[in-house]
Amino acid sequence: MTFKEWILSSYENPDINGQWGARHIIVLILCIGLIVAFAFLFRNKNERTRKIVLYSLVGLILFFEIMRRVLNLIRHEHVTLDDYLYTLLPRPWCAISCWMCIISVFVNKKFFYNITSITALLCAVIFFAYPGAGFNNKYILFENLYSISTHALILITSITLITLRFADFRYNGIWKEAITLAVIFIYAFIEIYVLHTSDDPLYFMPNNDVQDILGLPYPAFLVIYIVFMLVWVNAFYLINDRKTVFCKKQKIK
Repeated sequence: MTFKEWILSSYENPDINGQWGARHIIVLILCIGLIVAFAFLFRNKNERTRKIVLYSLVGLILFFEIMRRVLNLIRHEHVTLDDYLYTLLPRPWCAISCWMCIISVFVNKKFFYNITSITALLCAVIFFAYPGAGFNNKYILFENLYSISTHALILITSITLITLRFADFRYNGIWKEAITLAVIFIYAFIEIYVLHTSDDPLYFMPNNDVQDILGLPYPAFLVIYIVFMLVWVNAFYLINDRKTVFCKKQKIK
């Protein structure tokens, strides 16, 4: 294997069943170790120091996102507008989460850190529960490295946003996160019906992989999808803002 074959992921790479294999478990352990280390070492540091940690994580995500797009453009000699859109735009939710992590340091607002943490952690948990890419080939070519690294980074970043106090989940400001989440779904519909860059970026359309795994008819799957999203988002606020929630309930009684 030459470096060119590795970097362009052009080397023949047989499929394997790598889910919960040695590579998968080692990467997950390293992620957990880094999350704990960052929380232990930097939680009580000043904001400047904590932001250095965040900028470092985001910088790595940005490196992989740009590198992959450059390599994909190099692979294709004749590129149409559709090819550019397909290559340059973030398509699946995990890629959207990567770019939300990048954008979050420029927005630098609690609500955006909140929704970034919520969505990025969701994507990372689903990936590491049963990865459909990265670990499923014999060799770790750049494309595999990209998939593994970006999902590992959004896992670390999403939790580090919480542990280093960039995120702050409070119900009195949740409408901002709700609007941002709605924008994500609007973007998904634009991808599907306008740009045609993805068939189902957020896995809510009929006959997607998650529905096939669950073995449910689409109406039942859609109900579960909506309920799960409501529970997932609210869990962050119930845990962080529990004192306010329970105090209000006691006052009402």
